[in-house]
Amino acid sequence: MRRALMQYLTPVLNLQTFEECDGQVLEGILSDNAGTWFPVTRGVPCFLRGALRPDFSDFEVRHGLTASLKVHRTEPASDQAITTSSFSDKWRRDGGAFGMQESHQAFHRRWYCKKLGLASVADLQAFYRDKKLILEVGPGSGFNSRFMAENTSGHVIAADISEGAHATFQNTRDLPNCHVVQADVMDLPFPDGTFDFVIADGILHHTPNTRRALEALFKKVRPGGQMFFYVYRRMGPARVFCDDHIRAHFTKMSPDDCYEACKGLTELGHALSKLNANITLDKPIHVLGIPAGTHDVQRLIYYSFVKCFWNDAFDYDTNNLVNFDWYHPHNAWQHTEEEVESWLKALPVQEYSFQPANPNGISTLLRKAA
Repeated sequence: MRRALMQYLTPVLNLQTFEECDGQVLEGILSDNAGTWFPVTRGVPCFLRGALRPDFSDFEVRHGLTASLKVHRTEPASDQAITTSSFSDKWRRDGGAFGMQESHQAFHRRWYCKKLGLASVADLQAFYRDKKLILEVGPGSGFNSRFMAENTSGHVIAADISEGAHATFQNTRDLPNCHVVQADVMDLPFPDGTFDFVIADGILHHTPNTRRALEALFKKVRPGGQMFFYVYRRMGPARVFCDDHIRAHFTKMSPDDCYEACKGLTELGHALSKLNANITLDKPIHVLGIPAGTHDVQRLIYYSFVKCFWNDAFDYDTNNLVNFDWYHPHNAWQHTEEEVESWLKALPVQEYSFQPANPNGISTLLRKAA
């Protein structure tokens, strides 16, 4: 954590450091005047509360602290806590490498161009250039946080509820204008109306309520600022049935068992992809949500029947993690454009657009009314 982060936090907090290196506070506490403190561990301040708050008892003993936020650890874990645990396991398993290889980054840069409705990577760089303060929620390994920080004259703050915060920190710690916190989208430690641009790519649908999470995050956008979010699209009935059926079984598994179970789906996706085959449907199948036209066989199965992700730009483990990412989290809501549009119309949004980035997601770019 760099000290520069403190100017963006609310309420005003005091910093006590225990370990520093290369301008980063690696271990310390942030505290308010009432005595509530938040730990900084491995360079990342943690603002999680309640059942979401990790166990910091060793940290407390090491530094002679008394717990300032009560956590009733005997209470059953909420769906959000279980979902967070899924993603934390993903980042611990991956070691923070997901998306950081050059082939991955090239793929994601092209995908962000599609999501934001931009023609080229040069346009993407220009989009970020004049943003003075950017918030990314759910940065994962931090590949996009890093790209934005490298291409803006301002600062980027990345907030993740899971262990992904520590992966982001490790992958961006050399950048003086990139800051990382561990926090819940519903309880972010930043004032409302602060950020020029807020991005939540594939995050809001992993909260207990997508709409409420959108509304909470929208408050952080300054008047006249922009926001991008991507949520899962509700797919056809066959895909919905398979998703619900598989998730009902996989969410009950340990992360290790689910990771193994996902390999069958990953290998199905790989085998279908190797076919390199297309079929053409002269007529749509409306009842299944399948349009007419030419379809790659793997994509047809993937979009219409079961998530069997495979992309040749990724290695086997990365492909399998994508499938794990879909089927293990408890919270994974799907929505329609009409539903999302109704949310936007209830907010002070000046303008918005849906970008056709891919068939199984809704990519929304909006501007907040000035």
